[in-house]
Amino acid sequence: MIVSKILSELTFKAVRSSGAGGQNVNKVASKVVLSFDLNQSEALSTEEKSFLESKLASRLTSENILILQCDEDRSQLKNKQIVIKRFLQIIEQGLKIPKSRKPTKIPKSAIKKRIKDKKNTSEIKKNRRKPSF
Repeated sequence: MIVSKILSELTFKAVRSSGAGGQNVNKVASKVVLSFDLNQSEALSTEEKSFLESKLASRLTSENILILQCDEDRSQLKNKQIVIKRFLQIIEQGLKIPKSRKPTKIPKSAIKKRIKDKKNTSEIKKNRRKPSF
C-alpha cells in the first residue's frame, strides 16, 4: 500500500453542511465528502483489494466505492484533514491480518489439582454422614 498514491486517487466534494453555524451554514460549503473507488485503485494489489472488499463490505457501495463524510468543523480544510485521517485508519485496519489462534493444552498440574480438590470435597462430605454400625 502506497499512501501517497492512494491519496492521489481520492475524490473530494464540498457540500453545504447541516447543523449549527448561523448564516455561515447557508453560504459556505464546509462539509467534505470523500469517495474512493476500490476497483479502480492502482495503489492496491489485487489481494489487498479482495481483502478490503471482504473486511469493509458493510461500508462499501454496490460498486465498491467507499464514501466518507465529515462536517465536524466549520472549516472545509480541517474537515478534509479529518476525513483523510479517518480514511487512512479504515484502510490500515482493513489491511491488518489477524493473528491465528493457537489452541493451548491444559497443564497436567491443573488437572491433578482439580482431581485432588474433588477427592478432598468428597471426603469432607463423606465425613458429614451418619456413621453406620
